[in-house]
Amino acid sequence: MAKTLALLFGVVFLLIGILGFVPSVTPNEMLLNIFHVNAAHNAVHLLTGVVALLAGIAGVGASKIFFKIFGVVYGLVAVLGFVVGDGMLLGFISNNMADTWLHVGIAVVSLIVGFAPSGEAARTTA
Repeated sequence: MAKTLALLFGVVFLLIGILGFVPSVTPNEMLLNIFHVNAAHNAVHLLTGVVALLAGIAGVGASKIFFKIFGVVYGLVAVLGFVVGDGMLLGFISNNMADTWLHVGIAVVSLIVGFAPSGEAARTTA
């Protein structure tokens, strides 16, 4: 499941990153009129998408590591978003509360996927 979800996350993040550069989808730098984005924010989405796809292609182990790291990073980004509020994260990534709450959700899902048992049967040694 982690591998499939990594591939899915990769595709979704690539699409969101691309859509962030489409003016008709991002009037006033508001993706879908909800999420505040800018070029740096879109670049982060594109990079995340590429890394997620690579992890998914590499297999279950890489996918689980991706989700663990991704979950922690997006959790930290969410905390930073609550501190900054509507403004710039680290001075160059646009943010609003909708972004922050989405990052919370993404972090929670990612950590669950990353730390969930892989479902492989446990080996016993005699």
